[in-house]
Amino acid sequence: MSDIAVQCRNVDKFYGTAETRVQALHNATLEVNQGEMLMLVGPSGCGKTTLLSVIVGILNHDAGDVAVFGTDLDQLSTAQKTAFRGQNVGFAFQQFNLLPQLTAAENAALPLLIGGMPRRQAFAKAAALLDEMGMADRAHALPAQLSGGQQQRVAFARALIHDPRLIVCDEPTSALDGRTGDKVIALLRQIAVKPNRAVIVVTHDARIFRHADRIAEMEDGHITGIHRKADGTGPFAPHGGQYV
Repeated sequence: MSDIAVQCRNVDKFYGTAETRVQALHNATLEVNQGEMLMLVGPSGCGKTTLLSVIVGILNHDAGDVAVFGTDLDQLSTAQKTAFRGQNVGFAFQQFNLLPQLTAAENAALPLLIGGMPRRQAFAKAAALLDEMGMADRAHALPAQLSGGQQQRVAFARALIHDPRLIVCDEPTSALDGRTGDKVIALLRQIAVKPNRAVIVVTHDARIFRHADRIAEMEDGHITGIHRKADGTGPFAPHGGQYV
């Protein structure tokens, strides 16, 4: 079995038509390995979120090839892509997107409930995952009663609860202070990085680079370089870690 989780080859993506046509991705080529956390970095508007959306099949690409765990997304219908995401992808976003009227456990359990799992079983699994994240005593709290870091932990729990093989995070620490952001990414790495799973984090936050296995640097719609840890432990930051 291949150890490649995500493979993008020569991917192009355009927005608009005629004189308003803009190329968001240009010959973008990237591989993400199983068992790693890869961070996708670069200046605003360089195509990071577009590439992430293409990888998970939310956006269609105009040229090139995209495969996720060996599945060619071009061969799937819209309904099949939706089903594929529901089974294989977990999402965590900048704004957390927690439902304010639901408790932490209820928010975390949502993917299981939507998938038809009985409530008792879904809530038991959510409670166990929140406990693993140090949130056992906050499982019944509403989002407004939680700190930013606690809300992000609930969002991570929701992303992980259905055991997806690919976790994608779009600017997950941008609403957090540096110390809290570092803690939640360290926790994400501890909980989510497994041999049969891949984690992709789109970020501007140089403070969390040290948690990555590799950093893919992006500019003007294509990947310009891949950076690895030299010793597997120390922090590293391409271009001094300055992405704005």
